[in-house]
Amino acid sequence: MTFEQLKTFFWVARLGGFRRASEQLNLSQPAISTRIATLEEELGVKLMERTSKGVQLTKSGTSLLGYAEQMLFVQEEIVKRVANTSEVEGLFRIGSSETIAQAWLPDFLKALSREFPRVNIDLTVDISGNLRNSLLQQNVDLAFLMGPVSEFTVENVALPKFDLHWYKSTDSGMVDLNETPVISYAARTRPYRELKAELSRRIGPHVRIYSSASLSASLQMIAAGIAVGPYPRALAATLITSGQIEEFDPGFQPNPLEFTASFLGEPRSILAERGAEIAQEIAKDWADSNEA
Repeated sequence: MTFEQLKTFFWVARLGGFRRASEQLNLSQPAISTRIATLEEELGVKLMERTSKGVQLTKSGTSLLGYAEQMLFVQEEIVKRVANTSEVEGLFRIGSSETIAQAWLPDFLKALSREFPRVNIDLTVDISGNLRNSLLQQNVDLAFLMGPVSEFTVENVALPKFDLHWYKSTDSGMVDLNETPVISYAARTRPYRELKAELSRRIGPHVRIYSSASLSASLQMIAAGIAVGPYPRALAATLITSGQIEEFDPGFQPNPLEFTASFLGEPRSILAERGAEIAQEIAKDWADSNEA
């Protein structure tokens, strides 16, 4: 019995199938199957049964999973306290909201690459609701999203907030929200829901609200005079500097956007823990430089 066999067994059990474990470990499915079969042969017991929904652990498999978790925990402790981080290898899956992607994510990726030069990165940019689901389903290892994620299995590291400011085209005159459409984040997001509720209360149910998952497209629509909307000042800086958009005050300001670096507490991942720490440091530096 080898550590690699136990590690493979752990990921098949945790992810619920051979295909997902092969993606996690960057191995072929036949290699995964061979390791599990060899482990079962050496232990003389059946560890799991294939089902239409994936795999199901036997009684022996359930017992072994606890020991495998302990061994992986020890491995992570060794990596954290003894190993040279420049030698750490593997695939690190990061999910990010577009707000973060257009703000400090490039600086974060540079810093992460410097500390873990042999780690491969898989990046997904999506809305926070989808990122939350991906994290809980173990499809991403670290997520930068509008948080926190209220699950006992998830660790949330607070990140600097983004204040929202209202913008309109510099060619526009006075803005009447009874007539002018308001553009916001994607419809299935917290900022959109909160803004829609506040505008409906202040203006009425007839208020026109556009939604877009693309921040750059939204700001370009504002610059073209199609709509007005509240966005982070730092992300609007280029259009402000070029004189295409300007701030205005409609009489209220939406709540700031609150983000977290979120990851699963179990199975423990030193990459995720350290990645969240790096993200917090980079985000704070970026906010100090851009949100003044």
